[in-house]
Amino acid sequence: MNPFERIVKRYQTLPKVDLAQGRSIAYSRSTTRRMMGLQDANAQGNVHGGVIMRMVDEAAAIVALKHSQCPTVVTARVERFDFLAPAFIGDVVSVHCEMHYVGRTSMEVGVEVIAEDVISGEKRHIASSYVIYVAVDENRKPTPVPPLVPADDEEQAIVEQARIRRMHRQKIDNELRRAKEGKE
Repeated sequence: MNPFERIVKRYQTLPKVDLAQGRSIAYSRSTTRRMMGLQDANAQGNVHGGVIMRMVDEAAAIVALKHSQCPTVVTARVERFDFLAPAFIGDVVSVHCEMHYVGRTSMEVGVEVIAEDVISGEKRHIASSYVIYVAVDENRKPTPVPPLVPADDEEQAIVEQARIRRMHRQKIDNELRRAKEGKE
């Protein structure tokens, strides 16, 4: 059996996800790590931003997959991607991800990227991002996901901040849409 047939077969008989059963932020929290090599960097030894972005997308998708228990999630939007400092060849880059907000079919994952010089022990916060995923069914249509249920006051504060970000995003999107319609 080739690997693609195995993947298809694996997901043909998935159990039904209980949409009434909420999940906490801690449920799907994840960290991915990788040492940066020559193939990841430019001639000055700085890791390419695109390498970091790919790591973020892959790591954050793990959180969305785990939370939704849906075999397919798609990146719908990268809300922010702030590069704060460089990573270098030989650094171990850690991508810490956690669910911040869940809508009906969409999920916002917060990401913090840390580069560590494993010899000196120096750690640097090199990037932060918010990535929005949508769970899709076998027909590539958005499908509902379980709610995010904060387990404590700290998680509640994270969800509330994400809710405010979402409201601001929607307001900006609406203003831009109206401005575009006014020009046409």
